[in-house]
Amino acid sequence: MPDDFATTLTAWRHHLHTHPELSRQERETAAFVCARLDELGIPYEAGIGGHGVVASLKRGNSNRSVGLRADMDALPIPEATGKPYASTRPG
Repeated sequence: MPDDFATTLTAWRHHLHTHPELSRQERETAAFVCARLDELGIPYEAGIGGHGVVASLKRGNSNRSVGLRADMDALPIPEATGKPYASTRPG
């Protein structure tokens, strides 16, 4: 992975960590994920079960697939890390 892509991925993670949303309220998070998928040219379906996003990655003409799952919701706890990308939202 090129260093600039690793830096980009880190920036995305920091953005998401700074702007958390609780379960069933991930409107901004889902929009962020969809915008990044658009930039990468990766097809997806949004609005799955609420704010869920399902992306489809393909390699060539293969009909094989792998399923990956990731949570987008935050836990309702105060953050005390002191990191520059700490949550900006109370609780």
